[in-house]
Amino acid sequence: EASAAVTRERKALGDFGERYAAALLTRAGYAVLGRNIRLRSGEIDIVARDGPTLVFVEVRTRRGGKFGSPEESVTPKKRAHLVAAAQEYLQENRAEGREWRIDVVAIEYGHDGKVTRLDVMENAVEI
Repeated sequence: EASAAVTRERKALGDFGERYAAALLTRAGYAVLGRNIRLRSGEIDIVARDGPTLVFVEVRTRRGGKFGSPEESVTPKKRAHLVAAAQEYLQENRAEGREWRIDVVAIEYGHDGKVTRLDVMENAVEI
């Protein structure tokens, strides 16, 4: 079925983006603590540590620019879910007092499979 194929392709694209982002963050000196963390209030793509700061990372991957930039897809509703998931994670891990932020990693790649743009936006979501 066509919609199942589209869903599979989108999941593969998302998985690629998350692996790419995790490798990038590791090279930049972050310690990746976990990926695809499911909580009641939503899923966190990557949880990492940047020095003493816990970083909750939303990875947005797009092929081509036809549907706008990856970061434009982080809607106000998605932002609210990210904050709620981060707060739930902090509570579950007894880390409420820790410094934390939400970053967005935006990845675009062309039809040839090569990454054409990569941005790491620190503090991309106001908390």
